[in-house]
Amino acid sequence: MVVAHPFIKWAGGKTQLLDEIRAKYPPKIEKYCEPFVGGGAVLFDVLSNFHPKEVLINDINAELINTYAQIRDNPENLIEMLSDLQESYKSHTTEENKAFFYEKRDRYNRLKINGNACHAELASAPQMKKSEQEIPNQVRNDILLEKAALFIFLNKTCFNGLYRVNAKGLFNVPFNSAKNPLLCDEENLRACSKLLQNVQVRTGEYSQCIDFIDERTFVYIDPPYRPLNKTQAFTSYSENGFSDKEQIALGKFIEEICAKGAKVVASNSDPKNVNENDNFFDDLYSHFEIKRIFASRMINSNAKKRGAVSELLISNIASVF
Repeated sequence: MVVAHPFIKWAGGKTQLLDEIRAKYPPKIEKYCEPFVGGGAVLFDVLSNFHPKEVLINDINAELINTYAQIRDNPENLIEMLSDLQESYKSHTTEENKAFFYEKRDRYNRLKINGNACHAELASAPQMKKSEQEIPNQVRNDILLEKAALFIFLNKTCFNGLYRVNAKGLFNVPFNSAKNPLLCDEENLRACSKLLQNVQVRTGEYSQCIDFIDERTFVYIDPPYRPLNKTQAFTSYSENGFSDKEQIALGKFIEEICAKGAKVVASNSDPKNVNENDNFFDDLYSHFEIKRIFASRMINSNAKKRGAVSELLISNIASVF
């Protein structure tokens, strides 16, 4: 039996930290919310081991959430499309794959940014014989499926699995020449789909999860990390940044859901990795338990200086359960 795990590589992914995060789980999880779902390492761990009855995941990255929805609702067609991409990729030389990557990146950006034009493009295809009333929904479904397949394809073939967009929202991560990447992990996609069947998905600001969260909810919060240096801003995954102002607003949100009785664990960077006098999070979360844990992260452009750095686990565990 395949144990479901993240279907993409995601900056700041939590797979290597699961043991530390698991130590903060409540004994039972019947209702679960993740306002910044990202790659979903904690999500799939919770779904596999606790089988909560109510689950809501959210992310501001609409293309990421669409991919979750397609895996949940349309796994076989997604697998078929990814299998075709994988076969094409395997049959090409590295230089051909580089050109293939940029062709698919351009296609993805057209679908992402210029949806109406893509709707017209698909609707004019001769194989589509449906009535005018039916065409929009079918075209929309075709586009959403293709975007999800390209999202996974680009994640597996771009530099370091990054998801980065420019100010116009265009995905602009360059090609990675890795040989034989696994573009279509059929067994894992089916395992993920099975676990996601009863999961609600939303796209938007984390604050919209407030109506779902109550005293029965376990909430894991993994926001964009506060950058430790200028290089880390490279990994921005949406058109909008996440400044100290947003970090403070998130702190108020966490206080609000704790006041509702929710059980909360949050992750973030530890500013003390680069400045031992930076108490930003220690001050912001002074009423919470803060634990420093270690992870291998790339916080230096010099590979020789990369290694284990501390991250923060912030929770209300002492006051709630």
